[in-house]
Amino acid sequence: MQLEGSCHCKAVSFTIESRTPYPFMRCYCSICRKTGGGGGYAINIMGEAATHEVKGTENLSIYQATRSGGELSEARRHFCKLCGSALWLADPRWEQWVWPFASAIDTPLPKAPEYVNIMLDYAVPWSDRFEGPKQTEFAEYPAESIEDWHKKRGLYDAE
Repeated sequence: MQLEGSCHCKAVSFTIESRTPYPFMRCYCSICRKTGGGGGYAINIMGEAATHEVKGTENLSIYQATRSGGELSEARRHFCKLCGSALWLADPRWEQWVWPFASAIDTPLPKAPEYVNIMLDYAVPWSDRFEGPKQTEFAEYPAESIEDWHKKRGLYDAE
């Protein structure tokens, strides 16, 4: 599925192909919460880096978070330096993928049949915790990848 995305002020726009377009995983870590999450979490989807095209690159800034212990994260969070919109995450350890923030996608996304809440050990007390039969919770990262989640549920776009 081809996805189109942009920042709020439209200074940066992008397209990317995704075989995993369901926004199902809410991350409650402090990095996601503070750089892109309005509800105390952020949602990333996954796209193929080889198809990622960006307009307005002169308006991009990159943030590399510092982990606890002072270690610099390899992940690079791209955002618009004009309006501050979080756009996508890229990581040189997995050069084949880019993780757009679902909030930056302009293309209508399919609604996930269930949700995964991760990094709950880092959630702030005021943030809503989604509960119910279609919710799975993890204290930190689950073993199941975004690709595996889509394949297991028959939602992976193989074309």
